[in-house]
Amino acid sequence: MSLHPGDGNNDIERGNSIGERGKSIVSLSGFQGMDEYTALQRYIVSYRDPRTNPKEEQVEEKKKPWWAFWRSSHKTSQASQSTAGEVPEEWLSTTLGQGLSSTEVDIRRKKVGFNELTSEKENMLMKFLGYFNGPILWVMEIAALLAAGLADWVDFGVICGILLLNALVGWYQEKQAADVVASLRGDIAMKATVVRDGGETSILAREIVPGDIVVIEEGQSVPADCQLICDYDSPEDFETYRKLKQEDKFHTEGDPDDEKNQSDADEDEENPITVGHSIVACDQSAITGESLAVDKYMGEIAYYTTGCKRGKAYGIATVSARTSFVGRTASLVQGAKDQGHFKAIMNSIGTSLLVLVMFWILAAWIGGFFRHLKIATPTDSSVTLLHYALILLIVGVPVGLPVVTTTTLAVGAAYLAKEKAIVQKLTAIESLAGVDVLCSDKTGTLTANQLSIREPYVAEGQDVNWMMAVAALASSHNLKSLDPIDKVTILTVRRYPEARKILGQGWRTEKFTPFDPVSKRITAVCYLGEDKYTCAKGAPRAILNLSNCDEQTARLFREKAADFARRGFRSLGVAVQKNDGDWTLLGLLSMFDPPRDDTAQTIIEAQQLGVPVKMLTGDAIAIAKETCKMLALGTKVYNSEKLIHGGLSGTTQHDLVERADGFAEVFPEHKYQVVEMLQQRGHLTAMTGDGVNDAPSLKKADCGIAVEGASEAAQAAADIVFLAPGLSTIVLAIKIARQIFQRMKSYIQYRIALCLHLEIYLVTSMIIINETIRVELVVFIALFADLATVAVAYDNAYSEERPVEWQLPKIWVISVVLGVLLALATWVIRGSLFLPNGGVVQNFGCVQEILFLEVSLTENWLIFVTRGGKTWPSFQLVIAILGVDAIATIFCLFGWLSGGPQITNPRDNFVQREDGWVDIVTVVVIWAYSIGVTIVIAIVYYLLNKITWLDELGRKDRSHKDPAIENMIAALGKLALEHGTDKHGVERYVLATRAVEEEEDE
Repeated sequence: MSLHPGDGNNDIERGNSIGERGKSIVSLSGFQGMDEYTALQRYIVSYRDPRTNPKEEQVEEKKKPWWAFWRSSHKTSQASQSTAGEVPEEWLSTTLGQGLSSTEVDIRRKKVGFNELTSEKENMLMKFLGYFNGPILWVMEIAALLAAGLADWVDFGVICGILLLNALVGWYQEKQAADVVASLRGDIAMKATVVRDGGETSILAREIVPGDIVVIEEGQSVPADCQLICDYDSPEDFETYRKLKQEDKFHTEGDPDDEKNQSDADEDEENPITVGHSIVACDQSAITGESLAVDKYMGEIAYYTTGCKRGKAYGIATVSARTSFVGRTASLVQGAKDQGHFKAIMNSIGTSLLVLVMFWILAAWIGGFFRHLKIATPTDSSVTLLHYALILLIVGVPVGLPVVTTTTLAVGAAYLAKEKAIVQKLTAIESLAGVDVLCSDKTGTLTANQLSIREPYVAEGQDVNWMMAVAALASSHNLKSLDPIDKVTILTVRRYPEARKILGQGWRTEKFTPFDPVSKRITAVCYLGEDKYTCAKGAPRAILNLSNCDEQTARLFREKAADFARRGFRSLGVAVQKNDGDWTLLGLLSMFDPPRDDTAQTIIEAQQLGVPVKMLTGDAIAIAKETCKMLALGTKVYNSEKLIHGGLSGTTQHDLVERADGFAEVFPEHKYQVVEMLQQRGHLTAMTGDGVNDAPSLKKADCGIAVEGASEAAQAAADIVFLAPGLSTIVLAIKIARQIFQRMKSYIQYRIALCLHLEIYLVTSMIIINETIRVELVVFIALFADLATVAVAYDNAYSEERPVEWQLPKIWVISVVLGVLLALATWVIRGSLFLPNGGVVQNFGCVQEILFLEVSLTENWLIFVTRGGKTWPSFQLVIAILGVDAIATIFCLFGWLSGGPQITNPRDNFVQREDGWVDIVTVVVIWAYSIGVTIVIAIVYYLLNKITWLDELGRKDRSHKDPAIENMIAALGKLALEHGTDKHGVERYVLATRAVEEEEDE
């Protein structure tokens, strides 16, 4: 097992290096001026865990002026996409000592935009106008034009007001949520050091432009694709760089995969020439998957987001992030404009409502023809064919549906942002609510991403303090960028005071050799006085081969190493050689990445939510199984080789993925395959990732999650970016997403029922008694319905205990029942007005205002029914509903917009006032009646949800298995088209078995 921190299979170390990218581990200013071992001693004593005492670097940004309320907190360049990738050659001729001027930087940024992978922000004006676009909104706009054509200017004004109000509310709420998310993006912003105006300055990496002189330093991420110029301590080599560049010996385009196959004997003129020793070494494992850091020479490209593992150098930024190698990779998964499942659901509901409203208009017109109604006259009456159409268009299409759902999602996104989860696509919330499988990383998600050394094994006759001191000597002492193994080795010395005394005896390091993949060890040549000590640590077998110990010592050493592996520990051998004598075997260090404190409980909670966790890790299978045991996750963990080279295919392969608790030794392509197979079985899958190669699988997943410390490419491909570590954040996000889903579902049920209520009542009243509610009052009913329910976004909601689904058939059945009940209730109160005593009328009243108040009250209170009774409504929702009820009551009392008394057949027996006023006692009776109607509807709603077959109606099978199709696809995957010529010389294409590629033995 490889122990190198850059090993692609070493998930812990790799994850840690990414997770700590750009963070200050400990204040290093206090170590300046100290010698190596004095600084090391102080580091051991003063180190504090950044998770318990974070000290994040803050970079000031200009605040927007108070008056510029429409601006976003983070401006994004509106650079032309057509020229974003074109970098003139003269831009790459910056002088090393001077760098670019501030003026030149501004000019270049206008042409290429900011150096980031995130997409350009939308134009705020165009986004606002977008709230007037869509099938539902088009219907309301047609209604406004129809009102204008009928000279109903009050109706025209109110309809336009409804459209404008919905657009303003939706635009403002989404902008507010976006600003909250944008304010948190600073927490994941990469920093960089550049040369500008003759001096070095620290900036955000997004502010780099092509031609900037960038300082690339050990322990930091490369902030842009940079062509290396020279070593930081040898600026005089800049002239050599310029000379070779003029001779066209370098190029600024390359593929990091090519570098893996280059050998010293391969002299390809197209590759950059190597001058002298390597300047830096970069960890490109996140791009290419290779485990070793790649040496970089003058003129070669250091790729954006890769980590510098050794050295310090100057480089010149050659392109912006979007046109860098990583940017081009990320763009491959960003090209598709996916409308998403949520958009499809909204379109389905909107289309169904449009069809229904056309049906009701047709029915109303047929009734009007029999009654010989005119098309638009009399002008002062609502009883005309065009007024019927106008009324039904207004009530039959919920103009607030797109805005309320968008607002609900936007407010939810802002809430998730406060919980350190940045939502990059609002519809991802709906996807997350329905997720039923979570594929999770082990390192940093299930585990603490902090290696710890358990009780070491000390060879017979050796001292544990001497062994720990030797292990610390055989470690990098560059405190700015310690790799995880060296870091934990050095910090463990804190537990051994005698080892610290040994380190304080005046050691001097002459030579340090980082991990060598051939020898599989790290070595350091150190001096104590006149004595020379060669210290080594590395793979147990490699360390054992160094020594000439007796067979018994070697056997005990091997047995202990095997025991550590069985228990899931990484083992690290330690040996020392004094004055070129024999190597002495000192013992073994046992390393372990412990599970997070909250992981076991969180996994139980996830399983209770109907979301089993599948662990995907690059660690060895023994370590993966041991971690699963600790977390009670299940031990059906398989080697990833079984997925591709295990001889499985079709249904058998899908069964393996569905049955497994996890896979070990995975690469990014394995993650993609696991996600794809789960989706083929009907599962909604969430996946976590952190590297560039994870981008395709993050995009493939129904909800891609970039974990804390993920690379920018992974963040750009993901739907949600987490700033907090661990699995508990994911489970919390699932609960919040389900609450948001519940708000939307309750609103949609409510809004469909409202449409059906008025359509059923108004069309039947048009046909039976040739009466309708005046169009002026109808538009206010529609306005009140939208005003009251915008507050649904802030309502208290409950989280379902299982993955949620829209279950549209169930929604329609319940909504139809509720709509019919509401229509019957309105007919009851209308029918009572034909009674000799006037029914609900106590003293005096008006049919139009009585119907208006009853419809407004029962419709407004329906939201309290559809939201369910598991939580109390929020005060925002209660205040909004009561406010609208108060306005509707005032309308009724004072007869606003009631018009004159209408004569119906049969006639009403009570006396209607000409001014439309209704007495206060009658209003109280209408309130009491409406409360009774709401109670009856609530009981019916409760009983409907208790019916088992209705509760399961529309719920999809989350484990859809189709062996015939799966096996057929697997069989087709083994075939290929072969082109050949038969004996008659005729060219033919034939199906043949695909040739199995022979794998190189590594």
